[in-house]
Amino acid sequence: MNANQQQSAPGAYLSFVEQQLTGDGCTTRWEDWAGVPVLVGRRSEFRMRWMGTKLHLFTVAAAVPEITVQAISGFTDQVMKYAKDNKGGLPVGFQNGIGAFPLLVSDRVDPAAVQWAEAQQRVKFACMTRPVVVDSSRQYVGTYRGKPMLGRVYASYFNEKSSRYFNGQ
Repeated sequence: MNANQQQSAPGAYLSFVEQQLTGDGCTTRWEDWAGVPVLVGRRSEFRMRWMGTKLHLFTVAAAVPEITVQAISGFTDQVMKYAKDNKGGLPVGFQNGIGAFPLLVSDRVDPAAVQWAEAQQRVKFACMTRPVVVDSSRQYVGTYRGKPMLGRVYASYFNEKSSRYFNGQ
């Protein structure tokens, strides 16, 4: 992260998220995605109550000039592909799955993007994403916090991690 990002509200928020991820035992690193610095956090957990599955949780966060529905939707797709390509081990669905928090932060946010993120968890075969839209000008975090039908067994885990990583609880 460069000095300009660290001084901005979105940059400060990304530093906060990096601290939260590290404090929770995630491995973190910064990558360059087409000229945009992206924070990648990762952890894996196995639980019997998840029907004996292992969940690979990715948190991928970036500061952008503006967040629209198109921006968060496209970023969510990128993060899911990244998670599938970098998970390793057995193929998704064979006693393991992927969870992801694609997070964009900006001080210019279209309210429709927040509504899109809060509306539902996005699910594809053994892959669940909960997009996160952060409006740093209002200090507002928008993400789905419910219990979906698909992936319901993981809902409390996602809600706990979301609160811990993005709200500092």
